[in-house]
Amino acid sequence: MSCSSFAKTSATFHQNHRAGSSSSSSSRGKLSARTRLHPNHLRGNRKQRANNFAANKNATALTTRAGPGNSKNQKFALLFDCDGVLVETEELHRLAYNKSFEHFGLQIETGTQMEWVPSYYDVLANTVGGGKPKMRWHFKENKWPTVTKSDKYGTGEVLETSIQDQLIDDLQDKKTEFYKKIVEEVAQARDGILELMDEAIARPDVAVGICSAATKAGFEKVVNSVVGKERLDKLDVLMAGDDVTKKKPDPLIYNLAREKVDLPAEMCVVIEDSIVGLRAAEGAGMPCIITPCGSTLGQDFKGEGAKFVCATTVKASGVTLSKIFPDGSEKPNFDF
Repeated sequence: MSCSSFAKTSATFHQNHRAGSSSSSSSRGKLSARTRLHPNHLRGNRKQRANNFAANKNATALTTRAGPGNSKNQKFALLFDCDGVLVETEELHRLAYNKSFEHFGLQIETGTQMEWVPSYYDVLANTVGGGKPKMRWHFKENKWPTVTKSDKYGTGEVLETSIQDQLIDDLQDKKTEFYKKIVEEVAQARDGILELMDEAIARPDVAVGICSAATKAGFEKVVNSVVGKERLDKLDVLMAGDDVTKKKPDPLIYNLAREKVDLPAEMCVVIEDSIVGLRAAEGAGMPCIITPCGSTLGQDFKGEGAKFVCATTVKASGVTLSKIFPDGSEKPNFDF
């Protein structure tokens, strides 16, 4: 699905499921001096980001799930992100968050329903990986909300740490319920991405995996609906955000994937769509191809170290497995 056609589809869904409330000033896309961010503001020290598994030796995976895999004597690995790479889902996530906020009646300004508008969510999605970290970051940078449709969290601003934790968990659980429904209605694979995955699965010298920052329930809904059980059973690595103790842009998920496939980092190529994902790949020492869409179009991926940046989809840029891993090559190729 192209970005333009996806936008029309999600707009239709939004019209059918509109909350009917105005947004709070904290989510109008005009960030305060404290919250106004650009991806370059998080660039940090490249040497520090390049530190890989040694820096995370005390962090562990909760699970690493996949089928038996098709690879034998693998020489390379191709690792896909999920949201934005397999499926252009960021707008679907935004809609689901807003429906969760409405369900609990969240207000940061009295009398105004909290909402994440597209311009604000674009910044948030390219700043913080994972759903719970996004909400926690938002509330800390602005203020914690008042919950008006439940007395479970008190009657004023949620200030007690244990109640804040419970609210984040409950918001995420409800958001996941809404997200699953939305995925069933509109989610489609991005052009060329499943064909690229199929090429990789068919090559016995290429290990294949999906490494997502999304929560397990939402992630599984997407991959089961879009990727399909037959492909999933042939993957060597299948990991969601819940499966690791540190989320992207931390490189842990890719370091653990590298251990799973037992290959040097430079032989593992990552397909990502965002600065957050690129930094996770870079931190793991893995070369990264970017397939941007929506809010990530036009960002300085090359400046951040991406080996190749697609115009939009892998299909539009002619990215194929034989170009990434040419027959007889000793290392991945990015001279397309």
